[in-house]
Amino acid sequence: MQRIINFILSHRNAFLYCFLALISLVMTVRSHSYHQSRFFNSSKWISGSIYASGADVSSYFGLREENRRLVGENEYLRKLLFNLEDDSIQPLDSTMVSYEVISAKLIKNSFVSPRNYLTIDKGRNQGVKQDMGVITSQGILGIVENVSNNFATVQSILNSKSNINAKIKDTNYFGSLIWTSQDYTVAQLIDIPRLVPLVVGDTIVTGGMSSIFPENIPIGTIKKYDLNESRSFYNIDVELFNDMANIKNVYLIENKNRKEIKELEAKTANE
Repeated sequence: MQRIINFILSHRNAFLYCFLALISLVMTVRSHSYHQSRFFNSSKWISGSIYASGADVSSYFGLREENRRLVGENEYLRKLLFNLEDDSIQPLDSTMVSYEVISAKLIKNSFVSPRNYLTIDKGRNQGVKQDMGVITSQGILGIVENVSNNFATVQSILNSKSNINAKIKDTNYFGSLIWTSQDYTVAQLIDIPRLVPLVVGDTIVTGGMSSIFPENIPIGTIKKYDLNESRSFYNIDVELFNDMANIKNVYLIENKNRKEIKELEAKTANE
């Protein structure tokens, strides 16, 4: 306590100056309307800045919940989109749904190896099954390969074993999307015949000829192409819509008719 008193006494002139200055400022503000206006405007600006900063902090800590809500909405909208049979939007009848959609998060990402795999935070307990298609808001990502109770691994489209049916948008020209390069931004589309008119920048989408992905899910655009003269087919480089090095939220697609389709195809092949 004595130290505080000594400190005040040693700086009494400074404290006296500040006290008198404060009194002078108050008297000046109260006696002139212009100074009152400036003072209150300044105080509003300061308080407004403090409130804005507080709102920004609150918004930041609320981002996780907001993101979870938006992912849930996207999951429903994608389910609705994949099950539309015409341009009208009708309420979903569970007995008529062909595709189910599950949202998940990526917890491991590989994109520089010849055989790249991804790991997601959903598994058997959350309805994930082998051979479900995996996409993002930008386009396709891969196919579920192995499933545990709470996690699953996904064979990336950046995998030398990957082979996905794809086509040029708004046409019926189909081919196979594979990956043969070290560039994680580009995949290759093969088996497109030479009679097809190609333009750099054309959009490539899923073909719908497999029982995994619905038709017309975006993949990428034609970056360049050349003709394989010995086979009369194009080799096409496809620049992927997905930034394969920066992925977080994903959606898993289950074709509820896939088992029936595969059983019928197997029966037909064995006849």
